[in-house]
Amino acid sequence: MTPTTSTRNQLQDRVANALRRIQTLESAYETITIGQLVSMRARTHGATTAIDIFDRGERATYFEMDSWSNKYAHALRALGVRKGDRIGVMLRNRIEFPILWFAFAKLGAVMVPINMRYMPREIEYVLSDTQAKFAVVDESAWPVFSAMDPWPQALGKERVILVGQPSANAATTLDELLEGIDDTPVDEDVGADDLLNIAYTSGTTGFPKGCMLTHDFWGVCACGLAYTDYQRYKKYLSWSPFFYAETQGQLLRSYRQGGTLYLAPQMSSSRFIGWLKKYRIEWCSFPELVTRQPEAVDDASTCLKQVAHYGGWSPESIRRFRERFCVRGQNNYGMTEIGWGTLMPSDIDHDGAPFGMRAPFRALRLVKDDGSPTPVGEVGELWVSGRGIFKGYWNRPEANAKSFEGEWFKTGDLFRCDEFGFYWLVGRTKDMIRRSGENIAAREVEAVIRQLPEIEDVAAVPVRDAMRGEEVKIYVELKKGLSPADLPVDRILEHAQTHLAVFKVPRYIAFTPALPRTVSSNKVLKRELMEISDALSGAYDSEEKRWR
Repeated sequence: MTPTTSTRNQLQDRVANALRRIQTLESAYETITIGQLVSMRARTHGATTAIDIFDRGERATYFEMDSWSNKYAHALRALGVRKGDRIGVMLRNRIEFPILWFAFAKLGAVMVPINMRYMPREIEYVLSDTQAKFAVVDESAWPVFSAMDPWPQALGKERVILVGQPSANAATTLDELLEGIDDTPVDEDVGADDLLNIAYTSGTTGFPKGCMLTHDFWGVCACGLAYTDYQRYKKYLSWSPFFYAETQGQLLRSYRQGGTLYLAPQMSSSRFIGWLKKYRIEWCSFPELVTRQPEAVDDASTCLKQVAHYGGWSPESIRRFRERFCVRGQNNYGMTEIGWGTLMPSDIDHDGAPFGMRAPFRALRLVKDDGSPTPVGEVGELWVSGRGIFKGYWNRPEANAKSFEGEWFKTGDLFRCDEFGFYWLVGRTKDMIRRSGENIAAREVEAVIRQLPEIEDVAAVPVRDAMRGEEVKIYVELKKGLSPADLPVDRILEHAQTHLAVFKVPRYIAFTPALPRTVSSNKVLKRELMEISDALSGAYDSEEKRWR
């Protein structure tokens, strides 16, 4: 529906006001390190609960987070940790994790988070790549961690700290390290441009790369998130592992506002809505899969004021969510390298669910394949620059050369920008299927196929083809209790042919019990689908009209 002149003028006015507020925020921002933020909040909100890891019965006030992180820092310094040292951290969601992070911040040390699902080879790679001298390991991860062979050269086994019950092969436990240590303020020269994290991204091929994130990265990202909503939240919910930057950022966002972050030990779709109600949560990132849980009569009476749809929900999913919970949710765009590229101001409600406008401290540019600017309304790759974006990939000069054009970071994501300055995600350059010279956005194919009521989710991927270069293959996950007999492939193809150009219609269709997903954001791991040795085995070939 074409907006009326009055509606367009109102939207233009709101966009102009939002841009003025962003500019005011940027000019008024006071540089701060994370250690300084922790200590400042202890003075202003000391008695307020800063974090509550429910189900574990672990919580701490702002005062306790400051004093405990001081104590941890002194203990680490006594062990030999110095400014600039990299420390591998392999912990589940427990209170020690954020305290250690804050202790590193005060020491000027660099945290290297390690995914709890990593196997020995992957752990060894991350530790060796960063030349980590120290490591902190969860008791539950110790059997896998200790199985590394070869052992990282820079990591002395006597410098591995175990969190939890002692182990015969571990050098020391965190509890032992803390004995007799005081909690006096930490004296260390730490600046905003110093590294705080080396966060490893999964990547699409090969080994992951480490993103170098500074104190300033975290400072400006947390500030932008906290004040773009123009309201304060007292209670946040985070459900992803703390070794992900997203969760760390949510804690700092809450710190900016003096709120309480409720951290789930692990994600549970069936318990999620119950958490919202029990803890009277006002803000969270809301997984789309949770909306498929059975409705309750009191869903509309939660304390939610705003939610984020990090995966980029469809307009229809957003509409149903709003009707059920009587709260707005908006798409934002971010990645580990840049923090946030776009944010949607809370006072703007744009039909169609774009991913927002430029985030504070960020400049955006859309670029064609030849490097020229992309006109309004056309699709181009998003380039991002601005204060505090990552300092590049650790020890990867070739990757940095490919990823940067001067100060501009090439995201690899395709967007279009409308006349109001809102950015619409089209797809990922690596998530495009090129068939007979035509670029096909996997996202578009998925959105159409997902409209079929029998389908829980779908993933479109390219399959090599001698004649056309690539063909479109879709993996279909049916709703619980259904089988392929309930959704014939002919019906899928008929639906696709009705809603897609002929070159976009999938040639291959495969059914799968469950699509592989990430733990942190529940996104489909397409690389696993694309790495199957025989991509056509078990798939229906719509051109040859047979199962392979």
